[in-house]
Amino acid sequence: MEASNDITQLLLDWKNGQESALNRLISLVYKDLHRSARRFVNHERPGQTLQATALVHEAYVRLIDAQRVDWQNRSHFFAVAAKVMRQVLVDMARRRDQLKRGGEFQMVSLDEALGLFQTKEVDYLELNEALNRLAKLNPRQSQVVELRFFGGLSEEEIATYLNVAPRTVRNDWSFAKVWLLKELTHQKHHDAGTT
Repeated sequence: MEASNDITQLLLDWKNGQESALNRLISLVYKDLHRSARRFVNHERPGQTLQATALVHEAYVRLIDAQRVDWQNRSHFFAVAAKVMRQVLVDMARRRDQLKRGGEFQMVSLDEALGLFQTKEVDYLELNEALNRLAKLNPRQSQVVELRFFGGLSEEEIATYLNVAPRTVRNDWSFAKVWLLKELTHQKHHDAGTT
């Protein structure tokens, strides 16, 4: 709990213009950010060059621009970091796709991404598009997936951030996994029928 209070104070200090607070903040959260990034990198196709450290550093560069955010606490920071990491991964996948003009996408197993079936695979672009569609139907469920998958937050941390009960987070997570599986499976069948 002390680290959480330290993070909150550093966020406030950073917001109030203390440049050194950002460096101290990053030293406290780096390990958690790197652990999340390593999960994504482990799902890269063989031969890809993305490294966890590079992903964290790119997220760090984008977070520096977020100084004007009205930081609330540790959970809020990790929620913003989750959004940033998601965007970094999606941007990288888009760049690869543009370079290859419809070539291979960055693949992750749906089991690892959503805790479902090992045999299914999705790419970050499809997952991002599905999360955007889910956000239109149920913004909180989309946020739960983003915070859990991209941010690595626990149910309790998500519940605190969203100001809901942990059981609500569990229910949202369960529903969102099923909905996303249906959406991603439907998208794969649709894509297979058009190629």
